[in-house]
Amino acid sequence: MPELPKVEWLDLGVIDYQHAWDIQENYFQETIRQKIEARSNPDQQKTRNYLLFCEHPHVYTLGKSGSQENLLLGEDELSDVQATFYKINRGGDITYHGPGQLVMYPVFDLDQFFTDIHKYMRFLEEAVIRTLKEFGIEAGREQGLTGVWIDPRGKHPRKICAMGVKSSRWVTMHGIGFNVNTDLHYFSHIIPCGIGDKDVTSMQSELGMPVDMAKVKHVLLEKMSEVFEFSHSHLEP
Repeated sequence: MPELPKVEWLDLGVIDYQHAWDIQENYFQETIRQKIEARSNPDQQKTRNYLLFCEHPHVYTLGKSGSQENLLLGEDELSDVQATFYKINRGGDITYHGPGQLVMYPVFDLDQFFTDIHKYMRFLEEAVIRTLKEFGIEAGREQGLTGVWIDPRGKHPRKICAMGVKSSRWVTMHGIGFNVNTDLHYFSHIIPCGIGDKDVTSMQSELGMPVDMAKVKHVLLEKMSEVFEFSHSHLEP
């Protein structure tokens, strides 16, 4: 039986968006460099896989395929709501990150898993769907759209987890924004993911009470391990 891929996970806590971006960019570039070097050195050890968990202060991020028109605030108004704005190098449109939202950044070498970005996105969704089920929340997918949805085929579909990734040489970065105890009012300042006719929600909103963030992280880590079939260890900061 082949050895499972290994993933090192790290909880960055509440961290500035740019700082977290720099950290994952360093891991991303390091992994790509190792893959290039391995072509001429077959004895080189395997690349490392990383899984970063964090929360961000209020921030809006716009993917490279998105439209800034979906940000409904001007520069002064961003300051009024204590939020920042970044144009970034992932796919997708605009989204919000903030306190109470669990952000997960996998920096995976997909050559150790499977080389299929569509499958990768579906696996991320599946890990979140299984996590929500552990808390008594039924979720699924909305046809033609990414992310995880509550009541996707019902009268009131609403997104609980947004996704946007970047991949180069089958190495991934960026990831998911999973609304746990998120202040949903901040989504009123954007057209989330460029989708104007659907709502957003959170675990707190669905359950009617705050949820233990540490427990959600633990369950999501285990579901990621289950879906992607990897072993994991804690990476000291």
